[in-house]
Amino acid sequence: MFADALAALENLPAIVALRESTLAYPLVNTLHIVGIALLFGAIVPLDLRLAGWRRDASAVDALSRLLLPVAIFGFLLAACAGLLLFATDATAYAASPLFQAKIVLIALALANALALRWVDWRRPGSSKRVALAGAASVVLWLGAIVLGRLIGYF
Repeated sequence: MFADALAALENLPAIVALRESTLAYPLVNTLHIVGIALLFGAIVPLDLRLAGWRRDASAVDALSRLLLPVAIFGFLLAACAGLLLFATDATAYAASPLFQAKIVLIALALANALALRWVDWRRPGSSKRVALAGAASVVLWLGAIVLGRLIGYF
């Protein structure tokens, strides 16, 4: 049943047109990469700050107000474009261990980000937990990016 749903997704007229287009597919792929760049480029400075780097540079609250909207927009752009790219060969992607691992890392990174929203960064004793979450975020997002790039080669 799941395989039938994936095959039906691949055969939607819009997805067939995307897959066969010499212009649309590369543009959607470009949007995916731009979204990843915005997400990772915004989240890394914040995560490094949470992990303890450059404590004197700026307050975490101010930095998060500046960078989180960029990271969220980047994630949404990457996810929307990624779903379109997935749909062009859904059966093969769904069966790929690399793709499956990428999705797990993204889910863990999102769970980590949501958990950070509930932490009072200024509370005494939370700095080690926050630092670990910041470092984990960088590793998780970087891992998802690496796996995503490897999917095209394996």
